[in-house]
Amino acid sequence: MKSIQLWIAAAAAALMAGSAGAAPAPSPNPAAKAAPAAPSRDRACLVHILDKWFDALVAHSPRGLPLAKDVRFTEQGARIPIGDGLFISTTEGPTSFKIVAADPVSGQVGAIVMMKQWDKPIEMTVRLKVVGGKIAEAEEIYASDLRPASLSNLQTPRPGLLEEVPASERTPRARMYAAAFAYFDAIEQDNGDVAPFADDCVRHENGMQTTSQKRQDATPLDSAASGASSALAKMGQLGCRDGLNTHGLQYITMIRPRHLYIIDEQKGLVLGFPRFVHRGNVRVERIVGVPGVETMPMSFGPIDLQASEMFKIRSGRIHEIEATGFLNAYMAPTGWDDRYPEHYKYAVTHPHTHPYQAGTSYPETPIEQASSEPITK
Repeated sequence: MKSIQLWIAAAAAALMAGSAGAAPAPSPNPAAKAAPAAPSRDRACLVHILDKWFDALVAHSPRGLPLAKDVRFTEQGARIPIGDGLFISTTEGPTSFKIVAADPVSGQVGAIVMMKQWDKPIEMTVRLKVVGGKIAEAEEIYASDLRPASLSNLQTPRPGLLEEVPASERTPRARMYAAAFAYFDAIEQDNGDVAPFADDCVRHENGMQTTSQKRQDATPLDSAASGASSALAKMGQLGCRDGLNTHGLQYITMIRPRHLYIIDEQKGLVLGFPRFVHRGNVRVERIVGVPGVETMPMSFGPIDLQASEMFKIRSGRIHEIEATGFLNAYMAPTGWDDRYPEHYKYAVTHPHTHPYQAGTSYPETPIEQASSEPITK
């Protein structure tokens, strides 16, 4: 327990150095403190295996993939046999939209890509864990109901997501993890100052630009917040930090688990598969700091959004966020909760312990007293 506390303290100090008011770091994550990589887990090897995975999807056969005997494969949160799912339905492999994150330290590699399922475009995220040169874990999620207006943002990735980070702007591994984790804390607490957002931070979700809009674009909330187009337009113009400070995401109960698996220090990328949980108890949002907008209707949930989130981090700050996801049953399993249990400072936000009301204060559990057991048990 003492070693856990020391790690948390170090990571929290690193994050605080880059962002005043940032939340303390979470309990250790395998991606953040993995042992040094084995020779078979170098960056080029990982990317090569990822490309072979895409080739296998297009070929509709896993034959030739270096699979471990006990490989676990999930798609849309469900455990299925290798050879099912997108191995059957892929009709075109990755296009010019392809963002790769490789993590030789944890032996994992992932990507967000555009491809086709039954000749229709989907935005897909994949994660592979490689052990001894063989694929031990494979996880895929995808969004298939992409809006036509969003496809223009899914032709080629934003340049910042592809560029290597200059050595002078790279962020230590533990601090990258803490920065991405703080993003989810910021949403849960309705406080954009908790996360180290850069001033130019822009977030895309399923191709939709959800922050810093220059014009009124479609958002994931259009159908849930019926009749609130004017409010959504004003809030959509705000950046990542200021948008959260309006409390416009208070309908999100919690983001747990967060599953930040991949940390690519060379590219400055963190990739995770978080679950956004919506109890459905917030039916009217009370908006803060938006002139002319005091409340906004919300008809969303109970439901989950199983997502992937990729963060671009330079000099300790989040500059780009690329997300995709699909709607799932409320509190649906992710397929990985048993293998990657997580620990949280704010246990009271969990709906099975104390009811959570976004936008209100709640007591925090000191890190030293945090349970060593995952709160979801």
